[in-house]
Amino acid sequence: MAKWGEGDPRWIVEERADATNVNNWHWTEKNATPWSKKRLEELLVGLKIEADGVKCEIKDISKIEGEATINNRKKKLIFFYEWELELEWKGSLGDSKTSFTGKAEIPNLSEENDMEDIDVNVSVKSNSDEAHKVKEVIRKKGSDIIRERLGQYIKDLKTEFSQNLILPSKDQKKSPTAAEKKPVVKKDISTLPVVSKAAPKEQMIGVKINTLTYKYQEDFLCPPDELYTTLTDVVRVQAWTHSPAEMETEKGGPFVLFNGMVEGIFDELSFPNKIVMRWRFKSWPPAHYSVVTVQLIDKHDHTVMRLTQTGIPDSDFDRTKAGWRQYYWVPIKDTFGFGARVGSL
Repeated sequence: MAKWGEGDPRWIVEERADATNVNNWHWTEKNATPWSKKRLEELLVGLKIEADGVKCEIKDISKIEGEATINNRKKKLIFFYEWELELEWKGSLGDSKTSFTGKAEIPNLSEENDMEDIDVNVSVKSNSDEAHKVKEVIRKKGSDIIRERLGQYIKDLKTEFSQNLILPSKDQKKSPTAAEKKPVVKKDISTLPVVSKAAPKEQMIGVKINTLTYKYQEDFLCPPDELYTTLTDVVRVQAWTHSPAEMETEKGGPFVLFNGMVEGIFDELSFPNKIVMRWRFKSWPPAHYSVVTVQLIDKHDHTVMRLTQTGIPDSDFDRTKAGWRQYYWVPIKDTFGFGARVGSL
């Protein structure tokens, strides 16, 4: 890792003497786990489900494992949450005085899943026909009611809990409320340099650009598909870059990283073993791209990542070379636990 005060200024944001987090540029994180546990209990415990003659109530949450955090970088909030819940229910059929108990297990409440994909697995402790009928009504009708409450938790996490996480800038007295916030407008990719989707050719703008080629190899303790996803999924990219990212993961799709410092276009995406992209610093001469080829080789107990980058301006070679390790590979290992020893071709 770089020492404090060192590093390529095009990759990082320098500290300012007049503020601790100027314009919310630096990555900040807020732990939402304690608040989430309390809010989930408020939403779920005591929830009543009545349908098709069945009356049921969620009596307790016997298991609530996971975590939730909110990250802020340059006024953009990124939400991470992953929960495994086990609910205890009690219910009866019609006017029967016999009651039954069981569980509703929710193993995958996560930002990676849409609400309709959240599993609610219902079980009952009795084997009687009445108990089975109660369980089936809860499974078919109660699951949607439970998902509605989980959806309310996510809404509250993104509105109520996240208030004041975005710090006011010097021209603001307070953070805008949820009602005052304007929709986030995605960066107009038409402002990127226009290049053909054919095989890239270096364009000389005014003067000839002398270029060099860089080759690098590193081992990661994960399968190739995990590393491929880490490099191409926008949520994961935002996690290890600690900054907003824009990415259209398809052939010809553009990407913008590190708050616009790096931009490019995907030329080939061959899951899970190969990525080819046009890649450039925004500070490079207009329309000049390097070509980056990333190969992921399965070695059974680890993945070998081989990078070849051609067309690097020779005046920027050392900084580009250092940037790959410092701002790509080390943060990826630190964020996802893919650590392994470094090697180089």
